[in-house]
Amino acid sequence: MKTVKEVSEITGVSIRTLRYYDEIGLLPPTTITEAGYRLYDQYALEKLQEILFFKELELPLNEIRDMMNRPDYNKQQALATQKHLLECKRNRLNGIIELISDVMKGVNTMSFGAFSKEEVEQIVDHTLRHMNPEALAEQIEQFGGEEAYKNYLSKGFENEKASAELIKWYGSKEKALQAVLETPDIPEPTASAADTELIYRQFAQAKESNNTALAADAVEKLADHYKTMFHLDNARNILLDLAKEYAKEDVLANATDAQYGEGVSAFIANTIQYYYGAI
Repeated sequence: MKTVKEVSEITGVSIRTLRYYDEIGLLPPTTITEAGYRLYDQYALEKLQEILFFKELELPLNEIRDMMNRPDYNKQQALATQKHLLECKRNRLNGIIELISDVMKGVNTMSFGAFSKEEVEQIVDHTLRHMNPEALAEQIEQFGGEEAYKNYLSKGFENEKASAELIKWYGSKEKALQAVLETPDIPEPTASAADTELIYRQFAQAKESNNTALAADAVEKLADHYKTMFHLDNARNILLDLAKEYAKEDVLANATDAQYGEGVSAFIANTIQYYYGAI
């Protein structure tokens, strides 16, 4: 048995708070001595630990009390739920911490103005200069001329919503423009495709084995891969956009499932969203 003072020292919960828990019926002492001392056994200490877990979820004390006093209260089930909800909270905070880190590095995460006409022309000219000649010739033929193809590309970058998505990936319009214009040549796709293949195979393996640690590691690898491929400081937004695309269950999701197994695209979407605290 532990006295209220000893419980306070062990758990960091103040004596006043422990007395209040007793008053509202949340955590009564195991016994009270003739001298009026509150004593707590091991079961009471374990119950206090559960209460503290629930408090981390910011639940009102009366709700915690009513829940734990129900006849059908299942401790293991409650712990599993607490673990899941706290992991979601942690992941959401991780995402916020990443954004704060970007702001501390000078990244303007709220700059979503559309590209100017001159900036669009720069991007389009750069794109045409570094396209594969065969692919460029094919597109020019398809659109009926180089100017028509340039106009098509320009409209995409002039679209404020589309531009906002691109800028969101980089944190600012300046960084997005810099990343696009500093790309020297289109890299050989072989190495990039091989890396992607390994990462997606890991997602498939994590799905089959229900291995959350392996899935989280795959997200981290995919984030690093996208950072390198697209010259990003932070891959959070681009991966969350990818998750949204997979959640639509259309062409991209079907192609991924066909290559890596049924349900892999949905698993990737859920894993990315869970990792960044979006669900």
